[in-house]
Amino acid sequence: MSSNSIFKFGAAALAALAVVGYFLVSSGPEEPQSGRSGLTRDDALVELAEYVEKIKPQQQFTNWRAPVPLGAEPSLEDTLPKIEKFPLAVDPVTNADDVVVEIFSSTEKSGKGSDGWLDTVAEEFNKKGVKLAGGRTAKVKVRYIASGTGYQYIGSGKYLPGGFTPSNELWIKMAEGRGVRMTPISESMVSNLAGVVMKTRVADTLKTQGGTLNIKSLIDAVSQGKLSMGYTNPFASSTGLNFLVTVLQTFSGGDDAQLLSPDVASAFEVFQRSVPFVALTTIQMRQSVDNDGSLDAFVMEYQTFVKDKSLSSGYEFIPFGVPHDNPLYAVGDLPEEKLETLRAFAEFAKEPAYTARAEEYGFKPHADYQPPYAAPAGELIIRAQNFWKEKKYAGRPIAAVFLCDVSGSMSGTRIHGVREALKQAATFIPRESSIGVVAFSNDVSILLPIKKFDLNQKGALLATAQSLQEGGGTAMYDGVAVALSMLAEEQKKQPNLKPMLFVLTDGATNRGLSFDNMRGVIEGINVPVFTIGYEADIAELQRLSSVVEAASLQADSEDIAYKLSTIFNAEM
Repeated sequence: MSSNSIFKFGAAALAALAVVGYFLVSSGPEEPQSGRSGLTRDDALVELAEYVEKIKPQQQFTNWRAPVPLGAEPSLEDTLPKIEKFPLAVDPVTNADDVVVEIFSSTEKSGKGSDGWLDTVAEEFNKKGVKLAGGRTAKVKVRYIASGTGYQYIGSGKYLPGGFTPSNELWIKMAEGRGVRMTPISESMVSNLAGVVMKTRVADTLKTQGGTLNIKSLIDAVSQGKLSMGYTNPFASSTGLNFLVTVLQTFSGGDDAQLLSPDVASAFEVFQRSVPFVALTTIQMRQSVDNDGSLDAFVMEYQTFVKDKSLSSGYEFIPFGVPHDNPLYAVGDLPEEKLETLRAFAEFAKEPAYTARAEEYGFKPHADYQPPYAAPAGELIIRAQNFWKEKKYAGRPIAAVFLCDVSGSMSGTRIHGVREALKQAATFIPRESSIGVVAFSNDVSILLPIKKFDLNQKGALLATAQSLQEGGGTAMYDGVAVALSMLAEEQKKQPNLKPMLFVLTDGATNRGLSFDNMRGVIEGINVPVFTIGYEADIAELQRLSSVVEAASLQADSEDIAYKLSTIFNAEM
């Protein structure tokens, strides 16, 4: 691979967890026998120890500390890329006589195919040439952007569109909670619901045991360990945020004054201990279900549920929380002509041809659904997000190892990207966590043993990042084995530990252990392996991450800080 290539990464990598066939030929002295699948944890640890004994990792501990910047820690919003990173799905030709309003639109109605409903409406609206009261022509632009990301731009003031149509009203309330003026244009552009998708056989069992199946009985069943459920990151996903708020309101009995009380916090931690998987995105959650199928229930919007043929039988949809009615609000202090443009666009979208198409695409009216609780105030929802970040592992300590590719193929922009990733991690890792660093090329070296992430360890991490030098071959799975062995040793000291592994590489493995050797071991010890690719063999990284419910991330040089901060914010 070229050493002077630029980063070529995309957010679509977060959505893909495809498994492909890939065979490795070792250039080492001898290729170990293929690992077995279906290993118990004890058997996996034995096999892992045998591998590490043959690898003989070196210890090259960092003996100096880089200066640690003091002061206020940056937020996730500080890393937002330029808005151009999120494309305009509708960008009409305009002239001086046009009044043009840009709208942030959530992805399920501004994507491709049946996810592109709003784009179609906007294109037809622009063609019609709607005249405003003053004689000028109304036109709209539509920017394709996830609701959570759109809120971050608006709430931080980094970029204000004219209009915002997220999946649900929670993001609107949060923007208002941060002092942004949000003027209602339409309470519902199109109708949708958030829900829990549950295997029918599991639902029937719960009905037999309890008589009624609703969101409260489902939450109780998860807390009691009766079913395995996954949901999505509430910082990014509208469905995940809605589910978090619903769980907290259920525990508080709808009393928002008690939403984050000690009693609710205790109940939430019990609930979280029975949740095996929180996905970064809805797409990752869905593809995890396709690949594995071990979850009894998971969150999803109704529009996605009814379009997915694999869910047409054998699953039930249980609605929860506030409706996903896709409201449209004006953002900030807009002149009257722009407000008039937004109102004209909302009215245009209600024409029968477009409402009929919305139903074809899975957006169904839900007059028979009544949410059990009203949405809390925006300030409280923001606090609920931070509460989730603090409580999501139910008090379990976290340990992470960063496995860095320093082979010859990482020269140039790639090794620079790895250094920057470690610096970014240093910003977002909580001090309560423990971290270590391992590097691999021809051989494997432990650069930083796992220790608490205090100022001393933070300085060591920053020094390690500066010291990385590339050269040699690529024994990635040897590195995976050593890193997992370190985490396993840490778990002996802290049995309640939440371990995780981050692999930073181009994925071009060419010696030592292979995926086939390590898959059964990874499954057996059950450690999620997050992969961060640099002009990578993304299929190889995706299948490594998919073994134990983790994400595979690629990001270009413009948005790498945001992508990394998102994953560290969600996972640590």
